[in-house]
Formats: sequence, structure tokens, C-alpha cells
Amino acid sequence: MKLRSVKYLSGEGVKSMWANRLMSIASVGVLVACMVLIGLAILISLNVNKAVGAIEQQNVIMAYFNDLNSVLYGDSASYNTSSNDSSSQSSSNSSGSNASSSEDLSADKIPDDAYLIHDEQEALALCEKLEKLDNVLSVEYISSEEGLESIKEGLLEGKEDYFTFLDDEYGNPLSAAAKITLKDMSKFRETLNAIENTKGVDSVQSQSDLADKINAIKSGMGIAGVWIIAILLIISLVIVSNTIRVTMYSRKLEISIMKAVGATNSFIRLPFIIEGIVIGLISAVLSMGILYFCYRVAIEAIKEALGMMSVIGFGSVALYIFGIFAAIGALSGIVGSAIMISKYLKKEGSEFTAI
Repeated sequence: MKLRSVKYLSGEGVKSMWANRLMSIASVGVLVACMVLIGLAILISLNVNKAVGAIEQQNVIMAYFNDLNSVLYGDSASYNTSSNDSSSQSSSNSSGSNASSSEDLSADKIPDDAYLIHDEQEALALCEKLEKLDNVLSVEYISSEEGLESIKEGLLEGKEDYFTFLDDEYGNPLSAAAKITLKDMSKFRETLNAIENTKGVDSVQSQSDLADKINAIKSGMGIAGVWIIAILLIISLVIVSNTIRVTMYSRKLEISIMKAVGATNSFIRLPFIIEGIVIGLISAVLSMGILYFCYRVAIEAIKEALGMMSVIGFGSVALYIFGIFAAIGALSGIVGSAIMISKYLKKEGSEFTAI
């Protein structure tokens, strides 16, 4: 098709839209409503993902090492009981007293092979090993001293002195640990099992319930977003198709004449496709302005009511959303008009009422 013919047919499409301006305005209005709802769904989803991402960074796994303190104070202290049952029993028989069957071992009585992590160098090597696991984003080494200080800082003001005896009299009972941040919370269980099975890790603390809730929120938002967008896209196609149908009613005689004199299907179809695309693109531009206003008002209201933290800036996603709107508008125009005009052309322009 020649360029001159394309220009002529494009002009005919715009003229046709103006000739049926009331229906075109109604179509633009409905498309704008659909696009604004789609835009709000996208923005809400992006903000939820940002908030969930912040929660994910806080939902870390604490892996405590199998060091001397884990033997002295942790669950592995069963070593003490088994190794001292015989000595406690003999002491009880010789003295005739009711002494305890188990006593706390001192550090110098525990052999080195009773635990795996003996110094900071070995602890750091274990951290490097953990960092190489799949789905591990970062690993931060926490010494026993840093762990105790963190506990003190987390207490209410003025309560720190309650823990001074740990330093002065009994020592620090905390084991060295690794603070592990994950990449993907959907793989939380698998990563947790891998960490627990790593040689040198004595125990693990995690918020598995929170991880499950995070995954449920992300999955729910994804499914809801897909359904909302799909339903609104179908509505958009129906609206554009009906607009093109009305235009064809007003031009059915002209179409029949063009078909009778040998006009190709492409020549007849192009003005209607142009009309649908123009309606879609106008709707996209108007939708961006309305969406910006609605989003700004909503965010200001939420911040004022809840003191909400940072949100996704509209400018950072404006081009992305406009691209989606333009694609929806153009697709709706092309598909909607192509469906309607194809039905008519199959009838060779004989009876438009057969549609």
C-alpha cells in the first residue's frame, strides 16, 4: 500500500472518530477508568513488594556455632552429664552424701574435639562457607561479645546493669553466630535446612512463620494483579469493539461500495484500526494524568493517617506505566477493530445486520 493511501486512510479514521464523537467519548471514558484501575493495581503491587522487601531484609536467620560455649551452656551440654555420671556416682558412694549426679564442667575440662569452632579464624571460615550456599545474600559474623552487647542494647533503658554479672562473674554464655540474609524468601525452608546441616552450626533461630506470611502476601498480590488486569483488558476490548461497530453502522453503505469496486480488505480495514488506536492512545494520555492525581492524593492521605514510610515515586515508574497504557490502548484498538471489521468483510458487505 502506498504512503499516500496510508495517509488518506489514517485521516479517514480520525474523521470517523470525530463524526461519532459521542460514542468515542464514551469509549475513551470507559477505557480511562479501566486503565486507571490497572495503574492503581500496579502501583499498589509495587508498593506492597517494596514493603515486603523491607520485611524480608529484617527476616534473617541466626546460625549459632558449635563452639566452647555451646558445649558449656547449650543443648550439647549433655556431654557434661554423660562424661561425669561415673565420677559423680563414685564420689557419692565414697562420701555417703547426696551430691548432684552432674556438675558443670569448666572450660579446661572439655577436650578440643568436643566442639568444632575453636577460634575466630575458624568462625570466619564457617561464615564464608555459609555465604556460598544457594539463596544466601550475605553473612555477617557476630562474636559472642557483640551478641551480648546487642542483647543489652535491646533491653529497656536502665536495665542493662542486670547483665553485668555475665561479664564479671560467670563469663559470657553466648556462642558466636552468623546473621544470614536470604535472596528469595520463597526458598526459605530449603535454605534453612541447608544451614542446619552445615558442619559447625550448632543451632538455628529463624522466624519461619513470618517467612510463610511474606510468601503468601507476594503470591496473593501476584494472582490478584493478574486477574484484575486480565478482566479490565477484556472490558477494554469489548468497549473498543462496540465503538467500531457503531462506526461501521454509519458507514456500511460506503464500505459496501468500496468492496463492490474492488477495494482490498486491508484498504477497508485500516481506517477502523486507526480509529481504535487513536481512541486507545488518547485514553492512555488522559489516564496518566488522572492516575497521577489519584496516586498523589492517596499517598498523602496514607502518610498523614499512618505516618507511612517511603513509597514508590510516581516519576520513577511513569514511563513504565505509560508504556503499559499505550500498549493496552493500541492492542485494544487493533484487536477490537480487526474483530468487528473482519466479521463484516466475511459477509462481503451484503447484510450488516448479520453481525
